[in-house]
Amino acid sequence: MINNTLSSYAASNPSINALETETVQKSREELETALSLSPSFGVMASSRQGWLVFAAAVFLVSVPVFIEAPLVRSLPLLSFVLTGFWVWLSFRLMSNSATYIWGDLLLGFSWSWLAGSIYWGWLRWEPLWHLPVESIGLPFACWCLMRNWGKVGNWFYFGSLLGTALTDVYFYLVDLMPYWRQIMRVEPALASPILHSAVAQVQTPWGETWALILAVVLLIAGVLPLIKRQRHWYAFSGAVLSTILVDSLFLLAAVAS
Repeated sequence: MINNTLSSYAASNPSINALETETVQKSREELETALSLSPSFGVMASSRQGWLVFAAAVFLVSVPVFIEAPLVRSLPLLSFVLTGFWVWLSFRLMSNSATYIWGDLLLGFSWSWLAGSIYWGWLRWEPLWHLPVESIGLPFACWCLMRNWGKVGNWFYFGSLLGTALTDVYFYLVDLMPYWRQIMRVEPALASPILHSAVAQVQTPWGETWALILAVVLLIAGVLPLIKRQRHWYAFSGAVLSTILVDSLFLLAAVAS
């Protein structure tokens, strides 16, 4: 009965309700502030965002390979011009603090897209030009990191470039460059015999040994930075580890052909 009386009194006095609402709101704000200042809460939030960056890096290396490749083969100029759109979009995202990190990542991706457009559009017949063209953004990335700017995107670019370099090294070691030149000069429908010859070269003891060695190097280079739990290292690791995924998919496609 006392509770009913108090409830009736509170209902008839709006000032009491307002005071209760203000008290609850203040308590909620204090709780949220305490959580945000809590080391464990901060680590959890940072780790979650780090893994999102990792997933985005894997996506930006893996999926565009199968989107840009057919586009650049038929419409290289369009692919090249799209680089400007990626740069514009990255700066738009970086102008907002809530989306800054994704703009940063996209800017690093823009360098990979530009290099892919140039090489696969006009220079794909000569594998010796592949790594130099892929390194086109290296001076800019180094310049940015010297000024501690754009760490997520530039480390993503470094990871992507490292994966590309090790893949090219494998092609040199296993003597796959002649097959590369042949495939680039024939129609896709006529590439199947060349791909089978290249796969046979990979399946030799020499080819399998070096594939294992370079896969281990990529795994180590991709996994160790994750220990630091920093967003730019998540981007680097995602780019490096996705190289293994992309190379494996290309190998499966070659075997299936």
